Amino acid sequence: MKKLVLLSALMMSILIAPNTFAATSEVTWGDYKKFRDIDEGNENRKSFRERTFKEFEKHFAKLAETLPEDQVLKIAVTDVDLAGDTRFSGVNQMRIIKDNYFPRINLSYDLVDQDGKSIKAETVVIKDMNFMMGSHLKYRNESLTYEKQMLDDWFKETFKALIVE
Repeated sequence: MKKLVLLSALMMSILIAPNTFAATSEVTWGDYKKFRDIDEGNENRKSFRERTFKEFEKHFAKLAETLPEDQVLKIAVTDVDLAGDTRFSGVNQMRIIKDNYFPRINLSYDLVDQDGKSIKAETVVIKDMNFMMGSHLKYRNESLTYEKQMLDDWFKETFKALIVE
């Protein structure tokens, strides 16, 4: 009976934490005051920035989970230009999404193995000038819809040989 309980506990821990053996990510942020567009519309600037950075960090972590275990994806974000642009509407500011305000993120990444040896590293400008043309149903009820899709596309193309299905 004791063996059955231990086996059940082991099986549950495997089911609950399926990505335990996946890669992780570490994100650092450059000087946000120099970013092209991290404007919030009517929300408090600091809380919007912190929420936006946290959303990006969670998304990078989710993407990194598809890479082999014992690897770390180190990302240094140097610029962000969110899809759309903030405009005044009376006394309020709001983000207007138009195709000429495409999302862009400048970053450097370094995928390292468990010994800290670089596997793949590069400085890139990720942009999606056709962001309104594609199907963005995957993130339609989330913030940063266009940016997340853009990062997904970049990640799949950049790490296609390493992604663990």
